[in-house]
Amino acid sequence: MAALKPPKPKLANVLNLGHTSNLKPIWFHSKALEFIREQPTTIKQEVGEALRDIQKGLNLSLPLSRPMPDVAAGVHELRVKDEATAVRVFYFVKMTDAIVVFHGFQKKTQKTPRHEIELAAKRLQEILNGKA
Repeated sequence: MAALKPPKPKLANVLNLGHTSNLKPIWFHSKALEFIREQPTTIKQEVGEALRDIQKGLNLSLPLSRPMPDVAAGVHELRVKDEATAVRVFYFVKMTDAIVVFHGFQKKTQKTPRHEIELAAKRLQEILNGKA
């Protein structure tokens, strides 16, 4: 008796499933990219996953992300931590053609220090004015 062969699975056309929409590119300020690359693997992975979701058009909320109007309208901070450290990464979503990641720092106090907010605002302007 001949063995029965299982039917060949039908392959889905991934391009037509509706979840592979165009992703917005991300523009990084060089200092923000350097900061992210220096972080532990777990932090980098979580930041990367969150940025991918933002590229897809998802609106993140607390506890992962919150608006930072003290920096500028349209600015948000990613709030990521592991056992050893807590970091913040600022991003700007008001541009139609890209997401801008422009500042990152280690969180050491309850409130965001004023100098971090001022530095973030300066870096955002640098990238928007093509100087970063």
